[in-house]
Amino acid sequence: MEFSHNDNNNLPLSKFESMLKTNHVLFFDSEEFENIIHYYLNRGKIALAKKAIKLGLDQHTTSINLKLFKVEVYVFEDKLVEADTLLNELYSLDPMNEEIYIQKANILSKKDEHQQAIDVLKKALELTDDVIDLYSLIGMEYLFLDQFENAKTYFMKCLEQDLDDYSALYNVIYCFEFLGQNEEAISYLNTFLDKNPYCEVAWHQLGKQYFTLKKYKKALAAFDFAVISDDTFVGAYLEKGKVLEELKRYDDAIENYSISLELDEPTSFALLHIGHCHEKLKNDDLAVQYYYKTVHEDPLLDKGWIAITKYYNRQKNYQKALYYINKALNIDPENVIYWKLYSQINQRLHFYEEAERGFKKTLELGNYELNTWLSRGDILIKLGESQAAIYNFEQALEFYPENAELEYRLAGLYFSINEIDKGTFHLKNGIVSNEEYAFIIEELFPEVSNRILVKTLLKTNL
Repeated sequence: MEFSHNDNNNLPLSKFESMLKTNHVLFFDSEEFENIIHYYLNRGKIALAKKAIKLGLDQHTTSINLKLFKVEVYVFEDKLVEADTLLNELYSLDPMNEEIYIQKANILSKKDEHQQAIDVLKKALELTDDVIDLYSLIGMEYLFLDQFENAKTYFMKCLEQDLDDYSALYNVIYCFEFLGQNEEAISYLNTFLDKNPYCEVAWHQLGKQYFTLKKYKKALAAFDFAVISDDTFVGAYLEKGKVLEELKRYDDAIENYSISLELDEPTSFALLHIGHCHEKLKNDDLAVQYYYKTVHEDPLLDKGWIAITKYYNRQKNYQKALYYINKALNIDPENVIYWKLYSQINQRLHFYEEAERGFKKTLELGNYELNTWLSRGDILIKLGESQAAIYNFEQALEFYPENAELEYRLAGLYFSINEIDKGTFHLKNGIVSNEEYAFIIEELFPEVSNRILVKTLLKTNL
């Protein structure tokens, strides 16, 4: 029996807590102690659970169930040796007690001995008719071993026993998805829904599978059934909104996102997507209002700041775009996407030193896209920082060997500082890699392109 402060069954609990305050020892039968301990463990009140276990064993020294609670606390505190020792004692007293096997499996699992845990749990199955929890525990152990087919089998067994075991249903679908078995998941869910046609969770999961396969009309129908089964199911409205966006039914998408906001606390996801939909509908003022609401609701959501910045970028209002990307960087200065946008905006505003600093930071944060190296290097050329540009492109070559765009730039740079051999080497490499990029020399290094040696190399090799 579980105690609740809202019913009349909490007399032993109140009596126990009163006893702790007065230090006056009262008697409880062993079942009352078990309920008290269970209550505290479920609420994470370990210290009180330990007190109840001690007092319980003082009054009922032979109670195996109370000793099993002691094992459970040992495991929670990572005192696995003590737990194992006590379990062995209990096994010698009651070798047919399935709870002993469950706790033994728990210890083995904590030691990452998952196959042994499974073997022990399967023995426990032979000792009880209450198999659902054991099926679930076995399924979880198989997940730890990345044996998803076996895990799926045991979670399905849970559902055969209890169609309302939504935790098992989620785990079954997780296994299907990890194995890339979307069609098989759809088949399973349809069979499940034949038995339980008003299960909103199953309809919701079915819609997600169809969405993954881009079968949007079927996904929409599934989410509709989820809403029919439970018209307060926020997740179904959000997923419906996503499908309607894909179908370009933006007004309908907004309606569903808005319902989700009415049913629960505002979510940055819904606000952001309403903004996207309004932008698609050319409702620019409404779009940006929802982007503002998004970052107000969740200042750490990078997609919100990116949406505002890109909105003003598309409007060619680069000053405002820069203002908002700076705000984003103040909140999260290690976000590589922010720095990339910061660099691009500064470049458009001809703030080249700031743009170069941004691209440098982007690279330092691990964004090694070719375009990042090229953009930074070209700005360094524009700033007259030849050596820094060379170093930048040499580094880029380590990631993109024999890339023509890099080779021509290095050729132009080396010729411009009169390192003829290196310039010749990179120019020849560029021509071999892709002769069509030879225009880079003329475009970025017009004075170099007029040199007789460069003209001769280009004419001879092209």
